Amino acid sequence: MLGPEVPYMSAIGALMYLANCTRPDIAFATNLLARYSSSPTRRHWNGIKYIFRYLQGTIEFGLYYSRNPEVGLVGFADAGYLSDPHKARSQTGYVFTYGGNAISWRS
Repeated sequence: MLGPEVPYMSAIGALMYLANCTRPDIAFATNLLARYSSSPTRRHWNGIKYIFRYLQGTIEFGLYYSRNPEVGLVGFADAGYLSDPHKARSQTGYVFTYGGNAISWRS
């Protein structure tokens, strides 16, 4: 377990903001690490540092929205009937884009 000197919650908060606003590529990893906020270990802290190193190496990535009025809203959806045979469940997902950038998604 990490001590109070490690800013785990602050780091998770910063990563959650990035994942929700401009960097959806880190959303899964950030949400996974946020599950351990009540009792993080050194392994979880190393995961946080790994995400920050990834962000530093991909600083030119992000969502950029254009003011071009010709850019429109586009939506895509897909569903699979009983696509998980072990749990006998269907799966669905969607993504809405504006100007080629994802603004809403669910899977």
